[in-house]
Amino acid sequence: MEFPSDQSREMSPQRKNGRGKIEIKRIENTTNRQVTFCKRRNGLLKKAYELSVLCDAEVALIVFSSRGRLYEYANNSVKATIERYKKASSDSSNNGSISEANTQYYQQEASKLRAQISNLQNQNRNMLGESLGALTLRDLKNLESRVERGISRIRSKKNELLFAEIEYMQKREIDLHHNNQFLRAKIAETERAQQHMNLMPGSSEFELVQQPQHFDARNYLQVNGLQPNDDYPRPDQPPLQLV
Repeated sequence: MEFPSDQSREMSPQRKNGRGKIEIKRIENTTNRQVTFCKRRNGLLKKAYELSVLCDAEVALIVFSSRGRLYEYANNSVKATIERYKKASSDSSNNGSISEANTQYYQQEASKLRAQISNLQNQNRNMLGESLGALTLRDLKNLESRVERGISRIRSKKNELLFAEIEYMQKREIDLHHNNQFLRAKIAETERAQQHMNLMPGSSEFELVQQPQHFDARNYLQVNGLQPNDDYPRPDQPPLQLV
């Protein structure tokens, strides 16, 4: 008796797939078909629920059995999902016409913008006194009036700025004059305080002014010794006086 080798056992289709494949076709046995329908329907509803929860997707599932029974699942609303599907399908069918209409619209807008840019460039050149050959007499008069109005507005703005600057400088001058007077007053007050401190008793200058003179016998005489004596009056001799 021969046993299959390990290599033949590994290459067995039944062992490789785990179970036999079911051929995808209509099941003829009514009982088997009903059992398969119930199992696959429940699995399909479960997968739809998991997809809506895990991926935050809008899911609607509609199943009709062979007997006409309805089985459905929707995380939002079956009717709302169907309306959304109809709208998406209609939009996808009209994508070609919408893209063509958008392209035509953008081309027209681009041409309008190019014309406006060219017109503005010509006006700027005319304001600078260039490209005046194609202008008529009326256009030149209109251009002259626009230039004069622009010059008047420029002068008005310039005068306004000059007056504002003059007013600011006048206010600045007044402030500087007040600050100058304040500083002069502070300087005078400081000088008076310094003089007062110099003349106070105990200061060095006051001591120099009030310092008494020392007695020198060579230059001065003793006043007490030259005073007249009351015990011996001498009316004929006048008393000595210090000059």
